[in-house]
Amino acid sequence: MNLLSSTTVFSFYTMLSRVLGYFRDILIAIFLGTSIYADAFFVAFRLPNTFRRLFAEGTFNAAFIPSYTAEKIKGRMQGKRFADEVLTLLTLGLLTIVLIVEILTPYVVYLIAPGFIEDNTKFNLAVDLTRITFPFLAFVSLSSFFAGILNSENKFAAAAAAPIFLNLILILSLVISYYFKLDFAINLSYAVSLSGLIQLIFLIFFASKYYKPSFILKNKVRQKVKFFLKKLLPSIFSSGVIQISILVGTIIASFQAGAVSYLYYADRIYQINLAVAGIAVSTVSLPILSKLIKNKKINETNKIQNKSLELSLLLSLPASIALIIGSEEIVSALFGYGSFTENDIAQTSLALKYFGYGIPAFAVLKIFANFFFARDNTITPFKVSIIVVIINIAISVLFFKQIGFIIIPIATTLSTWIGVFYYLYLLLKIGYLKVEPTFFSRLMKIVFSTSIMSYVFHYSLNYFAKNLSYSSDYKILYLLFIVIFAALLYFLTCYFLKALNLKSFKTN
Repeated sequence: MNLLSSTTVFSFYTMLSRVLGYFRDILIAIFLGTSIYADAFFVAFRLPNTFRRLFAEGTFNAAFIPSYTAEKIKGRMQGKRFADEVLTLLTLGLLTIVLIVEILTPYVVYLIAPGFIEDNTKFNLAVDLTRITFPFLAFVSLSSFFAGILNSENKFAAAAAAPIFLNLILILSLVISYYFKLDFAINLSYAVSLSGLIQLIFLIFFASKYYKPSFILKNKVRQKVKFFLKKLLPSIFSSGVIQISILVGTIIASFQAGAVSYLYYADRIYQINLAVAGIAVSTVSLPILSKLIKNKKINETNKIQNKSLELSLLLSLPASIALIIGSEEIVSALFGYGSFTENDIAQTSLALKYFGYGIPAFAVLKIFANFFFARDNTITPFKVSIIVVIINIAISVLFFKQIGFIIIPIATTLSTWIGVFYYLYLLLKIGYLKVEPTFFSRLMKIVFSTSIMSYVFHYSLNYFAKNLSYSSDYKILYLLFIVIFAALLYFLTCYFLKALNLKSFKTN
């Protein structure tokens, strides 16, 4: 297996999904803007979508893959039995959660958007939409189980491609609503749940080659399954610390009109890079790390860890600088149409800029957490995540009245960087990570390549300023040209400096 090539496969489908997600969001921006309907839908979608990210983007795998791999090493039937028991408990648990939330939806909406209570129309709309979208949680969480089966076999394409259905169906829903003059928010909500069901069927089909699901109903849970369940909750919290931070941010932002939408659109943009630099790299590296650690291959384990960290920084550093330099042009080109005003662009781009400072931290945090997950240690990442979330909430609450919603991306970035440095301290202290001498030389090459790319990107934005203005009809094409040119320049520079070497990422 090659870490870089597998990450490229995963990233390709993830990027395709994100591009379709962009088209989805630009249609939402055109038809709903930052209205109460947009705010209500984003709140209704936030909770199940947060669980999608928590489960589908590596968190479930962080607990499942090491345990499932250990059982498969003992024998194929042992692996299947373990998977069947986990699937049974997961299905029962999810059905229970969905049922409870459907009954108590008003209280759930109040918890995640307390600011809505002052507007009865917005609050009631959010309650109705949440009831429609919430079954998506069960479908997508079960999908993550079958994605974990595929990833443990080093098959990443289907799992990465599955979220494409969500965006395709939501786009189709918006188009149909436009042509037949239907309610956009209601139809979007139904489309969310439908896409979850289709995604689940898609992954069951591809996983069937390696695993035939069965349900095992019995009173007693085996010790190995109990051990997995004990790991799962800390794993969900620690791997999903960024998503939890965003959810907390949504709660606080609900007290300011339009803020939920500003954060949503900014989140959509920076998540594109996080999906590649953090989620893709961590998802691809976890199965091989788990196998190496189970087989006690210390040197190979350390090599993969160094390469994972190196690849994550190679992908996240240039994106971070680009978002900081061109946040306003990026938001304008992507969302500056229809009901999305120049003020909306200014507010969203400010949030994006501060999220941009945290891009490398968001990515590296997932990589560092992986080093513990692969060793069946979910408690340490859980403790680190508690610290990160507490710092995030404290900063957001203390300064929200003075600064407004913009404190939320600032708090998320600051708290995540603190988490990264604390992780690094623990890894070096425990001995889980030994930084190789070649890592620092490659890092310097990455920084140099990023500097060249940044200068060219900044110059290009200034040169095409008129073509990137709010009123320009073709601003998206100019931005796309600048981004592609800057990215090619960056990767070519990395290649000639030997910071990007395909063979160096190969694993046995």
